[in-house]
Amino acid sequence: MNNKIWLSSPHMGGTEQKYVQEAFDTNWVAPLGPNVNGFEKDLENYIKEESKVACLASGTAAIHLALILSGVKLNEEVICQSMTFSASANPITYLGAKPIFVDSELDTWNICPIHLEDAIKGSIEKGKKPKAMIVVHLYGMPAKMDAIVAIAKKYEIILIEDAAEALGATYRGKNCGTFGDFGILSFNGNKIITTSGGGALVCKTDAMKQKAIFLATQARDNAPHYQHSEIGYNYRMSNIVAGIGRGQMEVLDQHVALRRKNNQFYRNLFKDVKGVTVFAEPTADFYSNHWLSCVVIDAEITGFTREDLRLQLEKENIEARPLWKPMHLQPVFKNCEYYGAKEAETLFEKGLCLPSGSNLTDEDRSRIAEAIMKLVK
Repeated sequence: MNNKIWLSSPHMGGTEQKYVQEAFDTNWVAPLGPNVNGFEKDLENYIKEESKVACLASGTAAIHLALILSGVKLNEEVICQSMTFSASANPITYLGAKPIFVDSELDTWNICPIHLEDAIKGSIEKGKKPKAMIVVHLYGMPAKMDAIVAIAKKYEIILIEDAAEALGATYRGKNCGTFGDFGILSFNGNKIITTSGGGALVCKTDAMKQKAIFLATQARDNAPHYQHSEIGYNYRMSNIVAGIGRGQMEVLDQHVALRRKNNQFYRNLFKDVKGVTVFAEPTADFYSNHWLSCVVIDAEITGFTREDLRLQLEKENIEARPLWKPMHLQPVFKNCEYYGAKEAETLFEKGLCLPSGSNLTDEDRSRIAEAIMKLVK
């Protein structure tokens, strides 16, 4: 049996151990220290826009804190893109708030500005204007941020950008995660760079960053004894994990280039295959990191489904996965409101994520192409 080709596996750059070793040598084995400060500064320098970054235990923790800092309370409504991973929506429920899900548009697969405005109007008509909205840059593809930002400003709703999959992606030259009131980054094991587990909250001001850090370190008041006037969380990133992140930042641009190379590989592979569309930027305004390369398969034209292709790859020990199942179709959210048509549902039924790791070799790509062509032919 050939070695497993994973969908998106961790890819180390070589210098991560140096930073981790420094943490051990200096005994900074704690959720604070030089690596945490350094990683935050590296991220701030990379995404620019005078953003302030707080490194946390996960991207999910970052969304939770963003909602708290947005003032979301019990029974308030938060709009969320339906086509996403559950971590985008789960923190809404942590606060006892109610998610309202919105369909995608087909250019970027991200939240549809038309349905987004319909959802806002629908809530206002019920006397409950949404407190915040969560837009996702799916698979590294930037959303239509001009329209979305304009809607957020028009209705004075806090905008949270889930850029967990989009570090290194830009819209009109501006980094994803810097358009909203808050941005979310993830460094999970499968992401564009990884710290094994971890995330970050992108804030507009240092005051907001410090408030996030306060909440992430159990909201301990400034007193010699342990005193707490607010509920806090154990969400801070450790200095050891941050050391991995510092090493990963040194190869971030390289990883983006390699993921984009994979996307071009799939575009070349399928260019003459009718009924298969490779997910790519709609215009030059969008620059995707192509964290995952995906295809949509029209079975009526191809004669095979996305599941046929997934199983064909699985037979060859190659991992592929269906697109995210929309949140409004998830059992846990079955009673939540939904605005839109069936774009996200159709993408889920027809779409497949293909191996996209920045550590794929030419041999891996040859195996993938051979396995796919067995079915196509």
